[in-house]
Amino acid sequence: MTLSPARVPATGVRRLTATLYGYSFLDDFVLLYPVYALLFADTGLSLWQISSLFALWSLTGVLLEVPSGAWADAVSRRLLLWLGPLLTAVGFALWVLVPSYWAFAVGFVLWGAGGALGSGALEALVYEELDRLGAADRYARVMGRAQAVRLVATVMAVGLAGPVFALGGYAVVGAASVLAALLTAATATRFPEHRTPAATEGGSWSVTLRSGLAAARGDRSLRGALLLVPAVGAVWGALDEYTPLLVRETGVPDTLVPYLIMLIWAGATAGSLLAGRAEALGANGLAAVLAGAALALAVGAAAGTPAGLGLVALAFGGFQLATVLADARLQHRIRDSERATLTSVAGLGTELATVAVYGGYAVLGGAAAHGTVFGGYAVLGGAAAHGTVFALFAVPYLVTAVLLARAAGSTARP
Repeated sequence: MTLSPARVPATGVRRLTATLYGYSFLDDFVLLYPVYALLFADTGLSLWQISSLFALWSLTGVLLEVPSGAWADAVSRRLLLWLGPLLTAVGFALWVLVPSYWAFAVGFVLWGAGGALGSGALEALVYEELDRLGAADRYARVMGRAQAVRLVATVMAVGLAGPVFALGGYAVVGAASVLAALLTAATATRFPEHRTPAATEGGSWSVTLRSGLAAARGDRSLRGALLLVPAVGAVWGALDEYTPLLVRETGVPDTLVPYLIMLIWAGATAGSLLAGRAEALGANGLAAVLAGAALALAVGAAAGTPAGLGLVALAFGGFQLATVLADARLQHRIRDSERATLTSVAGLGTELATVAVYGGYAVLGGAAAHGTVFGGYAVLGGAAAHGTVFALFAVPYLVTAVLLARAAGSTARP
C-alpha cells in the first residue's frame, strides 16, 4: 500500500527517532563504567598511572573533537557514527584480554576517538533529517528524550554491573560492554542519511573547517550560540562527578548514597524530557531557567542535608534542560554544510571548560577544607567543603543568565 504524503514524514520521523533512541541507549549501556577503575587497580596500576589514563582519554577527545566534526561535514555522518563504536569495542576487548597499562592506554585512545567521531556528527545528522522531513522544530524534544534514554541506560548499566561481575568477573563485564558497542555500531547503520559528501565544498575536511570557523567569526548571533553551549553544559557536567562526595557529606549511610545519586539523575532525566515544551521559552525564558537552577543548586548544596539534595536534583534538571535548549539554539543558526564542524567546536569548548572546572574544584575544595572559603562557614564542620564549592559554582550560571537576558534585551530594542 502506498503511503499518503501526510504519512510519509511521520514514518520518517518515527524511523529516525527509534534509531536515535536505540543508539543512545546502547552507547551508554556500558557495564564497565562502574568497575573499570577497579580493573586498573587490580591489575597493579598506581594512582598516578590511573590518573594519567584519564588525562589521556580527555586529551584524545580534545585533540580530535574539531577535526572529526569537520570530517563529518566532508564525508558520510552515518559512517562516523558506526565507525566510532567499533573503535570503542576494540578498546574494551583489549582491556579484558591483555590487561596492562599500555592496553588500557590504547583502549582509552580508541574510546576517546570513538566518542569524538560521534560528537557533532550525531546532532548534525538528526537535525538535517528532521529538517528534511519538515520537523526541525522537534529537534529539542527529540534530543531531550535521547539524553533521557542515555541517563536511563547508565543507571541500568550501574545496576547490572554488580550481578554480572559476580557471575563472571571482569571478563563477562567486558564481553557485555564489547557486545553493547557492536550493537551500537549495527544500530548506527540504520540511520537515514540523504545528504551526500558531494554536497560539501570539494569533500575536503580542511576546507569545511575553515569555512565553519569563518562563519562563526562573521556572525555575532552564531558566535553567541557557540559560546552558550559550553557556558551551560560544562560546569554541571563536571560537578556531576563529585555528587557522590556531596551526598556522603549530608551524613547518610554509604548504603543510601547510590539511591540519592539516582534522585539527582532523575532530576536531570526530567529536564531532558521537558526540552520539547520549553523550546518556546526564548532567550529570557532560558535565562530564567538558568537563574532558578543556579539558586536551587546554591541553596540545596549549602544546606548540607538529604532534603537539600532535592533542590540539587531540581537544579540538575534545569541545567540539563538548558543544555538541550542551548544545543537547539545553535543548530538553528548553522548552515548544513558546516553543522558537524561547529557543533564539534562547541563540544571542544565544553571539554576545555570542563577541565577548567575540575581544576577550579580542586583549588576551591582545598581552600574550603582549610576554612578559607566563606570564612567561618567552611570551618564549622569541615565536611561541608563540597557543599560550599557546589554553591560557589552556581555563580557562573547566574552570570550567564544575566548576560543572556541583557543580550535578549538589546536585540529586542529598535
